[in-house]
Amino acid sequence: MPPTRRILALVAPLAGFLLGFLDFVWITRVPYPLAELGNSTATWAIAAFALGWWVRVGELRAAVAGVVLLVVAVPSYYLAAALLQGDDLAVITAPTSLLWMASGVLAGVVFGVAGVWARSSGWRRVVATALPAAVFVEEALRFADRGRTGYYPGASWNVAIDLGLAALVILLVARAARTRLLATTVALPLAALGALVFVAVSG
Repeated sequence: MPPTRRILALVAPLAGFLLGFLDFVWITRVPYPLAELGNSTATWAIAAFALGWWVRVGELRAAVAGVVLLVVAVPSYYLAAALLQGDDLAVITAPTSLLWMASGVLAGVVFGVAGVWARSSGWRRVVATALPAAVFVEEALRFADRGRTGYYPGASWNVAIDLGLAALVILLVARAARTRLLATTVALPLAALGALVFVAVSG
């Protein structure tokens, strides 16, 4: 059964707090290359997708829940940095933090709705299944580029991890072989588009 509005109003911010706080704990406690999964745009996007999947029905509810999740996760991340590492709490309201929150609004809407669409049928289901896989493939492309330039010698491990997770997401979300094949086909151009957008935004 879909969660009630009251339950969702409790779960979304709590999940956001845990996502941000545990993300910082993860990157400071887990060894590389697995540590990279913590400070990962793909991991955060998947969290919004998973919340939308749990919502099941109602694109607006899923979008709002996804936004709350990701926006709350940002100050929670910096709070963890302040408590565990002694960072300045003022960073929570810094321009970089606000930019991440703004990005969380967009990602929360897109991936929250995708989580609901993944339970539907037709082209919506295919695109929604492809989206979470695409963000892992896009991240793998960035790691591959970092490895090629020598900036990150261990990047090949992260490429393998991200590609494996992309395949796993499609296997878990899509039950039919045809949907899996179509989602894989759609995920590749989406990942390429995402890589171009990331380059343009990051300058």
